Amino acid sequence: MTPKKIALLTDSSADLRWETAEENNIFFVPLRILCRDGEYLDGVDIRGTDVYQRLHAGELPQTSLPRVEDFAAKLHEIFEKGYDGVIAVMLSSGLSGTYNLARLVAEECKEQGRAMAAFDSLSGSLGLGMTVLQLAEDIKKGMGWEELTQHRAPQLIANTYPFFTLDTLEYLQKGGRIGKVTAMAGTMLQIKPILTFAEDGQLQSIAKVRGHQQVMKKLAELVQNRKGAHRRFNLAVANGGSPEEMEKLREQVASLLPGWEHFWDGEIDGTLSVYIGDGVLGAAVQVLD
Repeated sequence: MTPKKIALLTDSSADLRWETAEENNIFFVPLRILCRDGEYLDGVDIRGTDVYQRLHAGELPQTSLPRVEDFAAKLHEIFEKGYDGVIAVMLSSGLSGTYNLARLVAEECKEQGRAMAAFDSLSGSLGLGMTVLQLAEDIKKGMGWEELTQHRAPQLIANTYPFFTLDTLEYLQKGGRIGKVTAMAGTMLQIKPILTFAEDGQLQSIAKVRGHQQVMKKLAELVQNRKGAHRRFNLAVANGGSPEEMEKLREQVASLLPGWEHFWDGEIDGTLSVYIGDGVLGAAVQVLD
């Protein structure tokens, strides 16, 4: 039977505010962060601010997939609450094996007669969060299972464009997640790389700017260029240890791109913080038409 009551499932890298997730029937499985003093669950007992302290102290935590038992427990919770379909949108396969795990779990659900569709966001942080939140809006408006899984989810994934700036590439290099990002020495000159996700879900550098004001200007410009002539769109901003800067960026993006349908914000999760450190700003646009 076609599912009628649909839940959304994502992982802790979606960088959603917990209250926003609960209001929208969005469920999480936490990624794991392995530290010197033990294993922690991202968003449960460790967050970005905790990771920054460890990085500054010289520790380099590692990350790991959600536990299979956490996936199973969360799905059990979802189905026990009366949902008969689950749409899972997970952290980019270019950074993590979380999507592949979700895909395998979805196949098991199918064998058990339960409906679950798994998607690779090819993104993370605010890009992943926006996709899940817009799907929640679509579900509220009555969009059905087939439309959501066959058309809407792929369309949102293909038309969501996040951009980030980092203070340093040090942690990406040390963590082996450098992807398509070109290593550069510019910290002393305040040269900051701007990153996005490539088509294969890996991180890639697309620009270099100097100074905070130029960073915000460039992020807003990139979002504006991706929005283009489209009339229906969502916006988002995020930060990792830079909440005041994020608010300034939000104001700049909002003034440049009026007419948005939703404007979300979030804080960078612990998992991504392991690889990108603090001093992070992000902005994104999601085209709807």
